[in-house]
Amino acid sequence: MDKPTIPKGTRDFGPAQMAKRQFIFDNIRKVFQKYGFQPLETPAMENLSTLTGKYGEEGDQLLFKVLNSGDYLKDVDSSKLETKNSKLLTSEISEKGLRYDLTVPFARYVVMNRGEITFPFKRYQIQPVWRADRPQKGRYREFYQCDADVVGTDSLICEAEIVLMIKEVFKSLGIKDFTIKINHRAILSGLAELTGSQNESSLFVAVDKLDKIGEGKVKEELRTRGFEGKGIDSVFAILNFKGSTQQKIDFLRSKFSNSEKGKKGIADFEEVLSLLQSYGATEQHVEFDISLARGLSYYTGCIFEVKINNVAIGSVSGGGRYDNLTGVFGLPDVSGVGISFGVDRLYDAMEELSLFPKEAQATSTVMIAHFDDATLRYSLHIANQLRESGIATEVYPDVTKLKKQLDYANKKEIPFVIVIGLDEMKDGMLTLKNMEKGEQEKLILKDIGLKLAVGS
Repeated sequence: MDKPTIPKGTRDFGPAQMAKRQFIFDNIRKVFQKYGFQPLETPAMENLSTLTGKYGEEGDQLLFKVLNSGDYLKDVDSSKLETKNSKLLTSEISEKGLRYDLTVPFARYVVMNRGEITFPFKRYQIQPVWRADRPQKGRYREFYQCDADVVGTDSLICEAEIVLMIKEVFKSLGIKDFTIKINHRAILSGLAELTGSQNESSLFVAVDKLDKIGEGKVKEELRTRGFEGKGIDSVFAILNFKGSTQQKIDFLRSKFSNSEKGKKGIADFEEVLSLLQSYGATEQHVEFDISLARGLSYYTGCIFEVKINNVAIGSVSGGGRYDNLTGVFGLPDVSGVGISFGVDRLYDAMEELSLFPKEAQATSTVMIAHFDDATLRYSLHIANQLRESGIATEVYPDVTKLKKQLDYANKKEIPFVIVIGLDEMKDGMLTLKNMEKGEQEKLILKDIGLKLAVGS
C-alpha cells in the first residue's frame, strides 16, 4: 500500500503549529475589531464567472477549477475533445472555482447584499485561498489571508488607518523591523505620461519586475514593448531618485508639473501623511516607494506592500484602493480600500526570527497527575472547578507512573502540574509543581486557582 501524501503546496498543521497560527489570527482579529471591522465569511467555491477577468491574464491561469458533478463530458462537443485544448473545454466542464483571494468574493457579497449593508461597510475576513502556483519557500497553493476592507467611502482616513493597523498588528506580534511601502496608481500614471506612450499597463508590468530581474532587463523589456530610450531614461531618473519622503515628493512635483494624474497621486499621498500626523503617529516604518506597482489590474489609488526586513521571505501584507471592483458586478461608483495579511508568510518569518512567545505554544495551563483510581476520580472534581474558573485544565487519563505523567506534561509544554495523592485528598492541600522552574508548593484549591489565573 502506498504511503499517504498531501498535494504539493499544501501543509498539515499539528497542534504546536496551530497554537502559533492561532496566536497570529487572534492578534490580527483583535486589531481589526478595534478599528470597527465586522467579521464575514464567503464560500470556498465561487462561480468561475465571478472570478475570471478580475486578476489579469496571469491570475486567471492560477485559478483552481472545480469539475462539474456527474458525467461532465456527456454533453461536450466531440470536436472540442479532439482538439485536446483544455481552454475550449473549461467553460463546459467547470462552472466553479476555488477562491483566489478574499477581495473579489467580498465585492460580490457587497453587490448581492447592498440593500442590507450600512455604508461605509467595514468587514474583515480570515479564510484560506487557493492558487495553482508553483510551490516554493514562502509560496503555497493553499494559504490563509486576513483581509480588512472598507467600501462606500473615498476618504483617505481609511488609508491612514490601514497604516496604523499594520503597525499595531506587527507590534502585537513582536515584529520590530519592517517596512510599509506606499505608492499611488496616479503617480505611476504620471510616470507613464513622461514616456510619451499610451501603453500604461506595459510600463506597470515591467516596473513591477524591478526587484526580481533588475533595471537592465526591465529597460530591455520596455524597449521590446515599443518604449523609446528617452522616455525610459526619464522614468528611471525618477525611480532611482534617493532621498527622504519629502525630497521624493518635491522631486516628483517638479517632474509632474504638466501631469494632472501625477499631481493627484502626490496630493493623496501627502494627505495620508498629514492624517497620520493628526492621529499622533510618526512616519516610522513608512517608505515612499515610487517603483511599487502591485495589483494594478484593480488598484486605482494608494498601494501598500509590507516586508519584514532581514528575512528570506517576500511581502507579508499588501493592499490598496480600488474604485471599480463592484462595478463589474453591476454596482458602479463604490470606492473601497483594503489590506491583506498573508498568515503563512508571517508564520514562517516569525519562526525564522524566533518571535513566538512561550504562552502561544501552551495548550493547557495545568495538568492533574494522580497515583491510583481513587485519586484519579478526585482529580475530576478538581479539574471541573478549575475549568469553571476559566483555567485550561486536563487530567492524565490513565493510572500509571508519576514520571510518565510528568514527561507527558513536559512534552506538551504544560507549565503547571497538580499532583494529587492520598494526603492531598485528606487535607485539601494540593501539590502545585512549576514545570519550568522545577519548584513545588502546597496550596488549597482556591489559592491555586488565583495563582494560575494570574499567570494565564
